[in-house]
Amino acid sequence: MGCLGNVLWFLCGGFISGISWLLMGCLWCITIVGIPIGLQCFKFATLSFSPFGKEIVYGGGVGSFLLNIVWLVLSGLPLAIESAAIGIVLCITIVGIPFGLQHFKLAKLALMPFGSYVAS
Repeated sequence: MGCLGNVLWFLCGGFISGISWLLMGCLWCITIVGIPIGLQCFKFATLSFSPFGKEIVYGGGVGSFLLNIVWLVLSGLPLAIESAAIGIVLCITIVGIPFGLQHFKLAKLALMPFGSYVAS
């Protein structure tokens, strides 16, 4: 299911989501201070292009919490709203529910990406 799901995912909104993460990463990497945040965006862009068969583990400490607050104010809300909106549209049909759930997973990740990592 993972390989076929990822191919269909790419056509059902995964491309848009991945490009959004890449663009956000490029914007963060323009400044030297934002390079660590941009690298995190690039890491999650690869997840956004093929999310099936991968889980996200959340954790972190005080530093991650502070970065998540800065991230949420500056970049996280647009990515979360985009993924949630696409997920709602896909969940209208029964066939689109698995893809919509993946978008909801990415929306949660867009709200708190720091301190989390991708487990295969």
